[in-house]
Amino acid sequence: MHDFPPLAPLDTHNRELLAQVRPAGRRNPTPAPRYNLVVIGAGTAGLVTAAGAAGLGAKVALLEGHLLGGDCLVTGCVPSKTLIRSARAAHEIRTAERLGVHAPGGAEVDFGAVMERLRRVRAKIARNDSVSRLSGLGVDVFLGHGRFESPDAVEVAGARLRFARAVIASGARAVHPAIPGLSEAGFLTNEDVFHLTEQPRRLAVIGGGPVGCELAQAFSRLGSDVTLIHDRERLLEREDADASEILERTLRHEGLRLLLSAGVERVERAGGEKRLQVKHTGGVEQLSVDEILIGAGRQPNLEGLGLEAAGVRFDPARGVEVDDRLRTSNRRIYAAGDVCMAWRFTHAADAAARIVIQNALFLGRRRLSALNMPWCTYTDPEIAHVGLGPREAEARGVAIDTFVRPMAEVDRALADDASEGFVKLHVAKGRDRLLGATVVARNAGDLVSEISVAMAGGVGLGSLASVIHPYPTQAEAIRQLGDAYNRTRLTPGVRRWLGRWLAFTR
Repeated sequence: MHDFPPLAPLDTHNRELLAQVRPAGRRNPTPAPRYNLVVIGAGTAGLVTAAGAAGLGAKVALLEGHLLGGDCLVTGCVPSKTLIRSARAAHEIRTAERLGVHAPGGAEVDFGAVMERLRRVRAKIARNDSVSRLSGLGVDVFLGHGRFESPDAVEVAGARLRFARAVIASGARAVHPAIPGLSEAGFLTNEDVFHLTEQPRRLAVIGGGPVGCELAQAFSRLGSDVTLIHDRERLLEREDADASEILERTLRHEGLRLLLSAGVERVERAGGEKRLQVKHTGGVEQLSVDEILIGAGRQPNLEGLGLEAAGVRFDPARGVEVDDRLRTSNRRIYAAGDVCMAWRFTHAADAAARIVIQNALFLGRRRLSALNMPWCTYTDPEIAHVGLGPREAEARGVAIDTFVRPMAEVDRALADDASEGFVKLHVAKGRDRLLGATVVARNAGDLVSEISVAMAGGVGLGSLASVIHPYPTQAEAIRQLGDAYNRTRLTPGVRRWLGRWLAFTR
């Protein structure tokens, strides 16, 4: 069972948050004789499952041992994107001179005010995930750690809940790497970095995945001296190599220090600072910082669930074992979200919850593998992806054609001073069927959604050329790639036929 650090500071905003997602003094309801569905975990997957099932008339119990809202609300998407917005504002002021706007005083960051805004926004959004809202939808909300007693019963806070179906949605948490001296020196993860009220002057970020890259850039833009340490040759190794190159170039230009193919051999505390021994391609060096932030991956929350008593198979690293319909080895029990999926995103958990509702309660046969799952890393520029990339296509033996539109050739991107990036679309070779895309742009997460809709609806790249986009928008890059594809259909034979036809009609 994982213990999360308590919220800090306990100011007006965090008190409001707690009142919404774990109200003090609240008594759990009296259990029903039997539930259609018992859901363990009230992060995104659990909340969507419970609310959706109750809305369809099911008798539902939702169990949460920490705070409703889970990682997304408390320690993930909401606070990180709020922080990123403040960091972007500071960066825009510092670079406004490129737009002919002079800010003689520069950007003066009040870190305490930035973090207070973060807590205020989080508390406001918490109403959507509140105990009162879920209870109002007809869900029996139990505050306490749920544990399976048997294949059809769960225990929580001394009460026994029997069920026809259950869903494990207990989420995941930050990995704590086994670096000698790290625990003794102290470190931050996404679970407590948003508790900060004073900005670290020097920050080491370990891990070059989405969390590490997003927070490294944000803290740097807010004024910290940031060193990002990653054990791979490039950042965001799951992404297109061209996208990684752009991000690395951007971060270095903004003043971050990147140590790639590097590892931390040990950490020690020396007075008020922390010293990391880092081995990289240039040798071994001592790095002194004020704080260390770990962004080195996630591990599923499995401890204390009593999965053995329920007959649910699991792997400590990969999580609960599920089939393509999200059913576990116990046919009564399903799982959704970070505890069982490789896609560890809020929107993926939401989509999985909808599959579980249909399959668990209504004899559905929906499959996780049928989803075209987009994702986005919210650096600046953002990096978004959906479907297959070249590596995945090659691994599956799928031949592709690739069409690329640099943002430097898109009018609105030039006007916005946001020309770093591209839209890259992959289609089945010789056809216009969209198989995947990577977008690197200021608002790549929004742009990739149009491509996701086209893929879901079976709309080909050639057809996107006829979709009218307002001018000027960055989304025009997608239409322009449709035009580029259609030009490939003008073979020499077609051109000769068109020439003869036009000559005939003169």
